[in-house]
Amino acid sequence: MEALTQDQTRFLDENPFVGVVTTLRRDGSPHSTIVWVDASDGGVSFNTARGRVKPTNLERDPRLSLVVVDPDDAYKWVSVTGRARMTEAGADEQIDRLSAKYTGNPEYQARTPDEVRVRVDIAVEKADSSGFGT
Repeated sequence: MEALTQDQTRFLDENPFVGVVTTLRRDGSPHSTIVWVDASDGGVSFNTARGRVKPTNLERDPRLSLVVVDPDDAYKWVSVTGRARMTEAGADEQIDRLSAKYTGNPEYQARTPDEVRVRVDIAVEKADSSGFGT
């Protein structure tokens, strides 16, 4: 497993830049969606809910990729590829933390009573980036 650099982690953690995560459909074709990104301790994760396409795809095939681009500088970005590890533990707290980061609201407003949140931790196999100097 490869860890993110400090610059990559800081870029993902400190900026409310959305990411594009790509999972694989049953037929092997890519499925890409926007996600809020969480980064700490050299790792990266995002949050979703049971019953959605992302966790369904990841239960079948855990391979994924994630790219986050600075909206003010398209040449500053972080990309990771790896395998998903999903857990419900801490997922509700994570979505509230992400809501605060991305919307300023400390509680996730789109939550439904029957929703089961899932934290998707990425076991990073490859991390690339651009725009961080040499």
